[in-house]
Order: sequence, then structure tokens, then C-alpha cells
Amino acid sequence: MSASANPWSGADVLVTGHTGFKGGWLSLWLSELGARVHGLALDPTADALFFDVADVGPRLASDRRGDVRDLGVVVDAVQSARPKVVFHLAAQPLVRESYQDPVGAFAVNVMGAVHLIEAVRRTPSVEAVVIVASDKVYENREWEHPYRETDRLGGRDPYSASKGACEIAVASLRASFFGPGDHPARVASVRAGNVIGGGDFSADRLVPDCMRAFARGEPVRLRFPNAVRPWQHVLEPLRGYIMLAEHLLGSDGARHARAWNFGPAPADEAPVGALAERLAALWGPGAKVEMDASGSHPHEAGLLRLDSTLARLGLGWEPRLDLADALALTISWHRAHAAGQDMASVTLGQISAYAGGRE
Repeated sequence: MSASANPWSGADVLVTGHTGFKGGWLSLWLSELGARVHGLALDPTADALFFDVADVGPRLASDRRGDVRDLGVVVDAVQSARPKVVFHLAAQPLVRESYQDPVGAFAVNVMGAVHLIEAVRRTPSVEAVVIVASDKVYENREWEHPYRETDRLGGRDPYSASKGACEIAVASLRASFFGPGDHPARVASVRAGNVIGGGDFSADRLVPDCMRAFARGEPVRLRFPNAVRPWQHVLEPLRGYIMLAEHLLGSDGARHARAWNFGPAPADEAPVGALAERLAALWGPGAKVEMDASGSHPHEAGLLRLDSTLARLGLGWEPRLDLADALALTISWHRAHAAGQDMASVTLGQISAYAGGRE
């Protein structure tokens, strides 16, 4: 792509949640595209190691630490960065944690997005906003057909409900304050599947739990082995987010200001237990999978699928990696980390190899 055709070359871009797993990968990719990436996030938590391990910080134009629950902090960060594009990833992303702190989940996931959009309203430089929601925004009826963007929102657990509420708030603010005669920015939201990939060290996520257990020579214990999830490598939805932002910046960007699904191919949906067994086989000797027999686990959805037809037809996006590829890339990253390799180079190498076929 030539510099003149690259909308990211020299563009100021704000990524909230850049110290997290997904935000770190996105920040590195945008930097590779030539963007001046600004970050707003809390300090990395004890299990959010990707930011430091992959050396994300030196690639940033600015690195601001602050809480999206504070409107003043968010307004100051957006106005200081004067971004052309904003990607909002700052969130409380874990179902089990939302049971422990439901007030915090709603405060971050709903009001964090509201504060971000209010800050955009006060910042004329912004032309495109991508709010990262979740595949769990839908009212889960445990049915076979995949959820479409027009299906009813809901959520039984606090995390899912907070993400559904976020989508309602975003749609309301978009309709009320962005459009002809209002702020010209185009605001879209995105719903991805269960992302996996190198550098996710979070607690209570399947792949990180497997990596930790296998590395210690211990069995990984599964809470819901029969739960079906739409697994995909982190680079898959990130490519969709970037493509969506480029469309939002285009002359017909207004028609892309809506919600979008980015899920894997149906063949790559798999039960938790089956995925863990595949990871164990890839890891090799010593990797074992067991059922957690304690039985004291809060409710989680059993069946969840996404329909990405809109992204395929409207953006030209479709999955590029199958589940075997995604698992191999993930294992490769963690083996390189365990071997003490330069993980910034490994991560950028995976981005480069994947992006080589990017639209």
C-alpha cells in the first residue's frame, strides 16, 4: 500500500485499553501501518503481561494512564491526542469477575463508553470511532442459529448485560449527536468471538489457563467443557476493526456507522473441552485436561455463535485463519516466550505474516 493510499500514515489514533491483550496487539499493528498511536488505560494488571513482554510502550506516540470511569480524564486524553480515529477497548472483560464486582463491570463497560463518546463530541478532530463490545451482547437463547446484528440484546450475567447496555447507549448517542448538522464522526460498534493468541495471560480464560497448567506440568481443570464458543485468533477481529475504521473514513462512511459481527467460520466453533484437548496435543507430553468437579461455578452461556454475513458483504472481511492455524500461532508464541526470545520481534513477525494478505 502506498503512503498516499494509506489512511494510517501519520494519522493520530487513540486506543483505550492499550495495556491489555487485545489493545496491545492492535496498538502494535496500527504502529506498523504508520499511525501515531496514543494510549489511554489503567496500568497493566499482574496477569496483563503482553504490554511489557511485547514491548508495546516504545511504539506509542503517548502513553497515558487513567480510568475511563472518570469523564475528565477521558476528555483530557482525547483532546490532548486530537485523534483522527478512536478505538475503544477499555473494559472489564471477564464474566466471573463481573459476578464479584457487578457495579464495577457496569461502571466500566457502560459509562466508560459513554464518557468516550462524550469526549469525542468535544473533539472536532475525530472522524471515526470503533467501540469494541462483545459476542455476549445478545440475549442468549441457547439456540443453534448464529446471532445477527439485528437480534435482541440481553445478558443474564453482569458482564454480558453490561456489554448489551453499552450497545444500547452507543446506539442512542450515535442517533442523537452524530449525523448531518451534528458532530461529523462516524461511530460503529463491533462484536467479536472468543479471541485467542499469544500473550494472553489473563486468569479465567481457557487458553491462558491451559498454557499456565501445561507449563507447570499440571492438568488444566475445565468448568464447562461442553460449552460451545466461536474461537478465533486475535488478529482476525482486529483486521475487521481496522477495515471498518477505513470504511468509516470513506466518502460513504455514514452507512457503516452501526454494529458489526466478526466471528469465525462455523467449522471453527468448538466445545471448550475439545479445544483444550487440541491444545494439549499441540503442547505435547505432560499436558492433561480434567473436569473441575467442584460444581460451584456461576452461570455461563452454553452455546454461542455469530453470523458475520454483514461484515463479509459490507466490508469484504471474512476469516483467514482456521482454528488449527489459530492454535498453532498461539502455541508458537508461548513457546517462543518460554524460550526467552525477543517477543516484540515474534509478535511483529506474526502480524507481518498475517497482514501480508490483508485487503
